[in-house]
Amino acid sequence: METKRFDELNLSEEIRKAVEDMGFEEATPIQTQSIPHILSGRDVIGQAQTGTGKTAAFGIPALENVDENDKSVQSLILCPTRELAIQVAEELKRLAKYKRQVKIVPIYGGQSINRQIKALKKGVQIVIGTPGRVMDHMRRRTLKLDNLKMIILDEADEMLNMGFRDDIETILEGIEGERQTIFFSATMPKPILDLRKKYQKNPQLVKVVHKKLTVPNIEQGYFEVKKRNKLEITTRLIDIYSPKLSIIFCNTRRQVDELVIQLQARGYFVDGLHGGLNQPQRDRVMSKFKGGTVEILVATDVAARGIDIDDIELVFNYDLPQDEEYYVHRIGRTGRAGRTGRAFTFVSGKEIYKLKRIEKYTKTRIERMHVPSASDVEEIKMKLLLEDVFGILEGEKLSKEIKMIENLIEEEYTSIDVAAALLKLLIENDNNKEEAEVEDFGDTGAEPGMVRLFINIGKKQKISPADILGAIAGETSISGDLVGLIDIFDGFTFVEVPREYAGEVINVMKNNTIKGKTIDIEPANPR
Repeated sequence: METKRFDELNLSEEIRKAVEDMGFEEATPIQTQSIPHILSGRDVIGQAQTGTGKTAAFGIPALENVDENDKSVQSLILCPTRELAIQVAEELKRLAKYKRQVKIVPIYGGQSINRQIKALKKGVQIVIGTPGRVMDHMRRRTLKLDNLKMIILDEADEMLNMGFRDDIETILEGIEGERQTIFFSATMPKPILDLRKKYQKNPQLVKVVHKKLTVPNIEQGYFEVKKRNKLEITTRLIDIYSPKLSIIFCNTRRQVDELVIQLQARGYFVDGLHGGLNQPQRDRVMSKFKGGTVEILVATDVAARGIDIDDIELVFNYDLPQDEEYYVHRIGRTGRAGRTGRAFTFVSGKEIYKLKRIEKYTKTRIERMHVPSASDVEEIKMKLLLEDVFGILEGEKLSKEIKMIENLIEEEYTSIDVAAALLKLLIENDNNKEEAEVEDFGDTGAEPGMVRLFINIGKKQKISPADILGAIAGETSISGDLVGLIDIFDGFTFVEVPREYAGEVINVMKNNTIKGKTIDIEPANPR
């Protein structure tokens, strides 16, 4: 289905900047089709389910059409539940980040009506509300719709299912004058079509037609994980399955850049691809990925379009896609040319409901998988190691090594004893190396992915942030731009460093000196 980048939709600079800050590069199909029609002033009836990006599809035009000098209500958005009203209000506030004169207020039952009246009296241009509470304010004349330009019914079919038809008609009939009327609904039952005939003028129908899933050779699974554990589980899965090439999909440029740094720090051959790169940069990344010098590509949906490589064995949905159809595009990158492939999706909290919608849309079962433990990783690694051993036995001359083993056997050890001891030594060395690379410091009160460290000197020793930064960057392998927050108090200092570097920083800096003062450094306690 045709999609466009947000910068192709003739949006204001303020909205484009807000969308970019949210990390999104490309409009979803429902946004691509709806936004131009709504901006042109047409009535629209959009058929789209939750999870397709429909809030921005009507929210962006609502914000663009606001006269910031007019403090009266210009857009009214009706939602079936307080939860959806709050969610829509939050998204519109993010989109209105640079439209600072636009005031947005949600009104719903269960919240103090006096507080809502106070907010409405201050001047509001966009109101998001549930039908019952909107009617209450209209009766009280605390919600005046004399200058309303646009009314939007979000999840209209759900509102009808909940018995709000009379309320909706009362609200629509209580609005005088010309206004633009927008309906969004997952289904189009007869009552919706009746409302369309009665309250809309020549509406433009916008419908997202989903593609069918045609990827029978792909093993699909999902992991229920906490967001802070995604990185660790990703590395375990890469270590277990050891894919020749893999793609990790993220929703935002910021997440792509952050994950690339984290994986590179752990020794993986990885690079990122997103819309913030110019064409020569993108070409270089793709050339390295095709050539195998980069084994893991971290990408956004729009950047990964057009990738046609047959050897991709594993796809990760690090973030659940914005739209169900993106899921099909993503996992279709693997399992090509008759090969089998794997697609793993990470799900956090309430995202499980979004995954169930993806299952329904794709008519495919996505199996729940258990998060691999450290012992699972060790077992797989042992199997891979033994496969390498068999390869050497079949393909290489080992006369020198055989002679050394024979000498050991003369010391009353069997060949099995020697082989087992060597295998144990290899595994222990590998485990020790991993533990040295990433040690679990627990909760130190730091930002996600960081460890907060305590240093026993501060302002009394005339220490500045530059002293701390210079000492760490100068003595360890960590670059200065990766060092996080530095808090200096009278007698001590806190500094945050990436988790993967924390062990090195502690080992190198312990008993080192800063400004001639010998320091002690250790993981901080939680805040």
